[in-house]
Amino acid sequence: MEENKDKDPLVVGRTNQTRALPQRLLQLLMLFLFLCFTFSVASIYMIKYFGFHSIVPAIKPSLVPCIEEESRNLGGWINPPSNLLHTMSDKELLWRASMVPRIKKYPFNRVPKIAFMFLTKGPLPLAPIWERFFKGNKGFYSIYIHSLPSFKADFSASSVFYKRQIPSQVTEWGKMSMCDAERRLLANALLDISNEWFVLLSESCIPLYNFNVIYKYISQSNNSFVGAFDDPGPYGRGRYDENMLPEVNISQWRKGSQWFEMSRKLALHIVEDTKFYPKFAEFCRPACYVDEHYFPTMLTIQASNLLANRSITWVDWSRGGAHPATFGKSDITEEFMKQMLERRKCTYNDRNTSMCYLFSRKFAPSALEPLLLLAPKYLGF
Repeated sequence: MEENKDKDPLVVGRTNQTRALPQRLLQLLMLFLFLCFTFSVASIYMIKYFGFHSIVPAIKPSLVPCIEEESRNLGGWINPPSNLLHTMSDKELLWRASMVPRIKKYPFNRVPKIAFMFLTKGPLPLAPIWERFFKGNKGFYSIYIHSLPSFKADFSASSVFYKRQIPSQVTEWGKMSMCDAERRLLANALLDISNEWFVLLSESCIPLYNFNVIYKYISQSNNSFVGAFDDPGPYGRGRYDENMLPEVNISQWRKGSQWFEMSRKLALHIVEDTKFYPKFAEFCRPACYVDEHYFPTMLTIQASNLLANRSITWVDWSRGGAHPATFGKSDITEEFMKQMLERRKCTYNDRNTSMCYLFSRKFAPSALEPLLLLAPKYLGF
């Protein structure tokens, strides 16, 4: 006992602390194990009652489910885009549109459609006549609108033009930006694999026949209706620049109407072109109007056997000037309609025919009312 009394109190205190330390560690370990057990039980409960997939997708990248969904079924590859206002650049768009299946036979019931592509500045003042034209033919056509980027369309949800605008850029008449807009329209339309024929129209165009007649005429044609002729004068070969060599020589230089109808095969030639585009962009500038020469020349070089070498859009040049005549309300009479639909001579599938035009331009907004009145009698709708 005397020895214990003689011991240093500081030593005794340290001994007691040493004994208390393992007890505290043990308590912390027990608390940690309890928390782990509680979390495990809670996780099992959530998986059992809410499902594992309800919490996992929240941390997956948003792109993954879309890719997985497309890869599961064919619909993801053949259905047209649900939203035309994508974020692709022109370069990305043309690349995407140039993709083609190598197997010619489709593994699904494909109904070939006509893509009606409207190249406009803004509104479509003749939309009511087109609404009447398209009525009852859903599934046989698609619509695409290229307007000024600043234009905001206000079509009702029931309109065939509702949400049919594509991402657009400013275009200038006679310059490469006009061809860029046309390529943009073609590329967006090619994203729908059911689009087989492509028609370029303006806001001043109208159809000259009902939908069934036009669909039959285009779908049964062996050729695409692209104007391409050799003009030896100053407004044809006179616009040729020798810097176009070696890609284009003067004997291949062609001129044609801007307004065309073409097959999917020719549309692919245009969107995938990187050979001729730089030459025309650099060496065909006003007074060389590239929209009159680029497509006719390139397609003549690459696929002349597929061209009808004529346009199916009627215009009136009889008044002279740099642009065709524009028709207003006072021009639209029964006599005018007869003259516009007058039988002419041309070839169709290597046979003579009197039915040469399917569309007509240019019509002012004021022409809408009389056109709607006379359309049932003269246009068939």
